[in-house]
Amino acid sequence: MELDLINAPFDLSFIKPGELEEVLEDPFAVRFLPDNDREDGASRYYALGRTVADRHLFIAFTTDGKIARIISAREMSDPERRFYDRNYNETR
Repeated sequence: MELDLINAPFDLSFIKPGELEEVLEDPFAVRFLPDNDREDGASRYYALGRTVADRHLFIAFTTDGKIARIISAREMSDPERRFYDRNYNETR
């Protein structure tokens, strides 16, 4: 999936584009169903995932199936990290 980071609403010096790609490609990422359907065909998703450097990130994004536009990205909170780790251990 291609990333659209034009006018990203967060600091790209804190979270690198490559890390966002790694979270989206994380086979153990926890992805949540879209919160609502939009008229333009895009859906908003949330994902908890880990980078190759073992950084745990939460991202919110929209997608039309081909392009993902990142809305928000940050470090996971402690409860999110526990949830991710629990799911990771169950699927490993």
